[in-house]
Amino acid sequence: MSIKLTVWVILGISIGFYAEVTPLLALIATVVLLPLLYWTSKKQSSSGFPYVESLVAIIAVALGTFVVGMSTNKGMPNYYGQLDVEHPKVWHFKVEEALKPNAYSHRYVAKVISADKKRASGKLLLSLTPDSLLHPLEIDDELLVHASLENIRPPLNPYQFDYRSYLQKQGIQHQIRTNYPSILKTEKNSNTLFGHASRFREHIISKLKKKAFGTDEMAVIQALLLGKRDDISEDTYNNYKNAGAVHILAVSGLHVGIILFILEFLLVPLERLPKGKTLKLVLVVLLLWAYAFVAGLSPSIFRAVTMFSFVAYALYLNRPTSSFNIIALSMLFILLIKPLFLFQVGFQMSYAAVFAIVWIYPKLQRFWFPENLIVRKTWQLLSVSIAAQLGVLPISLFYFHQFPALFFISNLLIIPFLGLILGFGILVIALALLNALPQFLVNAFNWVIHIMNAIVGWVAQQEGFIIKDIPFDSVQLLLGYVIIISAVVFLSKPIRKTALILFGGVVLFQSWGIWNNLQTLRKEAVILAHRSRNSVVLHQLGDSLSILTSNPTNMGNIANDYAVAERIRTSDTSKLKNSYILGEKRLVIVDSTALFPLEKHPDYLLLTLSPKLHLERLLDSLQPKTVLADGSNYPSLIAKWKSTCAQKEIPFHYTGEKGFYVFKF
Repeated sequence: MSIKLTVWVILGISIGFYAEVTPLLALIATVVLLPLLYWTSKKQSSSGFPYVESLVAIIAVALGTFVVGMSTNKGMPNYYGQLDVEHPKVWHFKVEEALKPNAYSHRYVAKVISADKKRASGKLLLSLTPDSLLHPLEIDDELLVHASLENIRPPLNPYQFDYRSYLQKQGIQHQIRTNYPSILKTEKNSNTLFGHASRFREHIISKLKKKAFGTDEMAVIQALLLGKRDDISEDTYNNYKNAGAVHILAVSGLHVGIILFILEFLLVPLERLPKGKTLKLVLVVLLLWAYAFVAGLSPSIFRAVTMFSFVAYALYLNRPTSSFNIIALSMLFILLIKPLFLFQVGFQMSYAAVFAIVWIYPKLQRFWFPENLIVRKTWQLLSVSIAAQLGVLPISLFYFHQFPALFFISNLLIIPFLGLILGFGILVIALALLNALPQFLVNAFNWVIHIMNAIVGWVAQQEGFIIKDIPFDSVQLLLGYVIIISAVVFLSKPIRKTALILFGGVVLFQSWGIWNNLQTLRKEAVILAHRSRNSVVLHQLGDSLSILTSNPTNMGNIANDYAVAERIRTSDTSKLKNSYILGEKRLVIVDSTALFPLEKHPDYLLLTLSPKLHLERLLDSLQPKTVLADGSNYPSLIAKWKSTCAQKEIPFHYTGEKGFYVFKF
């Protein structure tokens, strides 16, 4: 029953989020239907139409719609979005989460308390210019700032990561961009458990940083034990990603699951006491949440510990058939508290992996159970890795477009020792807090982490086994799961019906791929992309891509993102010229040389590299139909050109404001 309830609640959350259903409407529906459910449960016979089950499903959908509406605050009486957000206001908010900083900004998720002293609710993104003289904000800091809200910018290039959509799925619609001197901290802050946990984690990190750990080793220790990845270098992160071991760097289900089974093993003697199993369950759950507190109670840790608290209860019940229901119950519990977790990649991959392990691992063990102890343990580790990888494979390909074929090697070399590494790390943290951490333990743990980094680095260097840039869309995601589920069912119990589903899934998957390739071969597109200090024009002709640019070394991921999404097979790069014929239309490009053809009435005039010219005279001379400007120009010039085009009533498109431009021809 818990599995069905979870599915209906997930449906309700999806409907509530995408259709933006008012939570009050969902609440009214729930309140009205509950008495009807009670009356129906008394009257329904054992045979006939399942009225009770249908009403339960409708109520669960309404409940999902209600909780997601409450989480996003849309439709709520005090939602800040109902105010006049275009004009500056005095905003009072509390810092809820510190996001990973970069060289240009420190970003925080802030909960709105009031606007111009009027009570308000909702969440904002606070983006501050870094200031080396001022200390970064902390969780629970309450701030006052006089500022205007800004819409979060959509992606400026085709198939670029959509940060606006990502934030919307966390209930964030607007941002405030300012600097540290412009904000005022209030003296009285109400502290939350999350704030205490964050400060305690920072205290632990400060203690560890006083010890002689290597820079890379310290960064990995912070990520591995405390869930903080801010200090990990790009090279180290890429090594773990390419080795298929990036999950090790985030305190998630893997870490909490290992800690759970360590605790289950260590507390076995308690089972001999009267009601010892119950006492053991209580202690295990308390210790799991104590670890979550030490690791800062971040969303991923909160999610993982909640899930494995329910798993601990499943182990306590010791009923094989209850595992799926308990995992579904944990998912339901989390989604009712934090419904927007549903849209987070970590949540999706964690539960996909856990469900796959619970379902597929026992089947692999029944398929082969070696008598040799070493072979058996190796096979068990491989089985867990294979099951988890099958569970997350379609999601991983959909989001990341790569597959590390040697994932099983890094897992075989690291996972068996991860329990010891975590146990060693927890001991190091405890001794550091007590100021009793001896140097030989620091050296030993530093060496262990160094060896782990070296193993991952070696696996990552086998580039021939890393399959990158795999096109994979949402339809392939769904069909991928149809194929995996039907294949596992068929191999477990071969029957004709399952074979037909498996065969149909494979045929549809291949047909969809062939259809996409045919669509690509028929397509031609010319796109002006946005890139700071560079001009980039993409010309797609079938499965070939020509990249026209003024600086080939400053491309970023523009061409690669486009090539993966559009299933491009070949590409070439060339210098941008001064004019192009696009079908029956003409594109004229004026760069820093300020030279241009004399032919009048071009369809498009593209200004690049900040040409020094009198635009009004140029417009009078050429009389273009549309003026374009890309990211290679100075912002001060953009403002002048925009004003001039408005006076001349000529359409003006700046890629830094409106995003990429698709030429029509």
